Amino acid sequence: MKQPIIKIENIKKYYGDKLALEIPYLEFETGGIYALVGPNGAGKTTLLKLINLLDQPDRGKLYFNGGEIGISSPDALIVRRQMTLVMQDNVLFRTSVYKNVAYGLSVRSYDKNMIATMVSDALSMMGLAGFEDRKARQLSAGEAQRVALARALVLEPSVLLLDEPNVNVDRRNVQVFESILKRVNAERGTTVIFATHDLSQAYRLTDKVVFLLDGRIINNNPENVFYGKFEKSDGLVNIPPSKYL
Repeated sequence: MKQPIIKIENIKKYYGDKLALEIPYLEFETGGIYALVGPNGAGKTTLLKLINLLDQPDRGKLYFNGGEIGISSPDALIVRRQMTLVMQDNVLFRTSVYKNVAYGLSVRSYDKNMIATMVSDALSMMGLAGFEDRKARQLSAGEAQRVALARALVLEPSVLLLDEPNVNVDRRNVQVFESILKRVNAERGTTVIFATHDLSQAYRLTDKVVFLLDGRIINNNPENVFYGKFEKSDGLVNIPPSKYL
């Protein structure tokens, strides 16, 4: 059995008086692919930010490779550099694709020749070879998503965190994204944790699906996650969007 790279115990997170997240126990094994599934406000993004040490819980403990971690931990920066979070808005710098992907390496003082090689490899993996001089803000939604993913993967993280990575992306780019995740996981052993609304994608890609609702883990039954009510109108049965969708 693989050892957990991330373990969560008795976590609680509040925003004001509202309980945003309550998880008694959860672990992610090294080299696994995991999906966090749930409606808006379920706690998916909050959980990703806690794991990435961008926020801290009000109660409970997080562990990385067996050691307790937190924002104020002495080794917080070391741990954070082993994880990369890609948010759903894919914010790119107002410069070239090359400089966007190279940014994290430059901050870490990598040699310029090494940076050039690593950026080239990352863009090739994304199917974006030759995009180095393109303006990042002029890309399509799918291309921007892949640049954001390249910027994360060029750092070769042990844990890749993704928050709704396929929002506003067409089917072709979704397929490219899925193939990249599989390749990175298989070739590098990267642990992947991503939030999604797409149940079919979650089951297609992952070792385990974690269902969240109102900040809590629920039984692995998708019928408990998304639901609505039937209404008849002019003799037809309509299903209006649920407030949880």
